[in-house]
Amino acid sequence: MLLVGGAVLVVAAVAALAVGLPGSGDDPAAATGPARTAPVTRQTLADVEQKSGTLGYGTAVSVRARAAGTVTWLPAEGAVVSRGKPLYRLDNAQVVLLYGGLPAYRVMRGGVDGPDVKQLEQNLYALGYRGFTVDDEFTGDTASAVRDWQEDLGLPETGVVDPGRVVFAPGPVRVDALSAEVGDLVQPGSPVLTRTGTDRAVTVPLDLDDERLAEPNTAVTVELPDGKSVAGKVGKVQTVITPGSNGTPATTTLEVTVTLAQTEAGKGFRQATVDVGFTAETRADVLTVPVAALLALSEGGYGVELVSGGATSIVAVETGLFAAGRVEVSGAGLTEGALVGMPS
Repeated sequence: MLLVGGAVLVVAAVAALAVGLPGSGDDPAAATGPARTAPVTRQTLADVEQKSGTLGYGTAVSVRARAAGTVTWLPAEGAVVSRGKPLYRLDNAQVVLLYGGLPAYRVMRGGVDGPDVKQLEQNLYALGYRGFTVDDEFTGDTASAVRDWQEDLGLPETGVVDPGRVVFAPGPVRVDALSAEVGDLVQPGSPVLTRTGTDRAVTVPLDLDDERLAEPNTAVTVELPDGKSVAGKVGKVQTVITPGSNGTPATTTLEVTVTLAQTEAGKGFRQATVDVGFTAETRADVLTVPVAALLALSEGGYGVELVSGGATSIVAVETGLFAAGRVEVSGAGLTEGALVGMPS
């Protein structure tokens, strides 16, 4: 952690300058004050860790065929597909994009009920097909709306929705890459294309040791290639297991998706490396001094040289968070605005 690293640096810097507290045999006050001083400040101290990420459209998700057939049409890479539009064609019949978080997993027909039915009905209603109640029951009225929808799509008017003819996603999708070609014969499970969201996002790989940085909805700062900084927040966090090979063990990492507060941010960059500032720890309303002001005490621990009215004294301090060149301190006589000695 940064706190440990900061402490090591301090020890290395001041080990040769060990001093004692008053009463330990050393002169408690110098004949002249230090050449330089710094004020004790009260502030919010934040330990920010910089990680490298990739600006793009977030993690790509594979879209796989749910039925066997020949791929007869594919969208262009980079195309945006919205609700009710074809994502690809199989045997020259549309496979349609609908919105929702639950994947299509069964045939939906009269007599079935459940959240997947309600999700389907919400999409039909949004597309202008009415005459039924939006609930979790697939009724005759639902089947009638489905037949009208199928007629407009040029599909057989069965009133039954096969899972191989719809793909659900949280919202509009961007076609990231094509995994198949027109003319390919695919089977259930064959990859057809990969999709992403349509908003710019940053993908950041993290080691498991950095899991504390990846709390969902945590605020971060993203520095773009042009030097501008934009706000963002941690969104989806995925665990990625990479299988081992040639005797090497498998590895486990985290893939963090960071969403940008300004949806237009980074619009001029198709894909770029960016720096993401994660706040690992924060201390609010604490007293801080520059790390360089710390002195290693001969009896152990740290102190600072307190300067007051031309006299100086060594005061023992308890250290807390180290960040941005400063350290959280507490101790007798330490107040906001007090002066501490600095090395010349």
